[in-house]
Amino acid sequence: MTYKMPFSVVCSGFFLLILVQFNLPAQKKPGQKPNIIIILADDMGFADLGCFGSEIETPNLDKLAKGGLRLSQFYNSGRCCPSRASLLTGLYPHQAGVGDMVQDKGSPAYQGFLSENSATIAQLLKLAGYNTIVSGKWHVGLVPSALAANRGFDKSFTMQNNGSSYFNSEPLYNDGRKVTFYWIIRK
Repeated sequence: MTYKMPFSVVCSGFFLLILVQFNLPAQKKPGQKPNIIIILADDMGFADLGCFGSEIETPNLDKLAKGGLRLSQFYNSGRCCPSRASLLTGLYPHQAGVGDMVQDKGSPAYQGFLSENSATIAQLLKLAGYNTIVSGKWHVGLVPSALAANRGFDKSFTMQNNGSSYFNSEPLYNDGRKVTFYWIIRK
């Protein structure tokens, strides 16, 4: 089933956003809320997944798509931060406060972090009783109010910087707390 809705899968880096109600489909009872999983993969083309016609086999992602909704229409800003802000809030990036990257350029539309006047999908799902988790590149603001742990996510493990990597990136945040890895090199 294809559903037209404004969401994207094209930016730069990698971001995985998972919003889950902790019930397995086999345990689902009539009237229960569905599980929700949203995956944003930067630098991925529309037809790079099998469910959208790719010649590359992606059986696990195809299985998820077959059992759910495929979101196939989105206003993409061509940059990672504004596209993430739109995905998280359902607003145009300028309305969410991230009209460009994460530098404050002196106006609310370009403040460089999620506006406190915008609600994230996690904050709205919390009102409906969902548990929420995010993992991956966050990159929608470096101020404390914009961190995932302060924007409705129960659990978070995020990278703040552009071009981040779990292996050599700082800062990393685990539930809003800065994480530092100490690498032990053995000879």
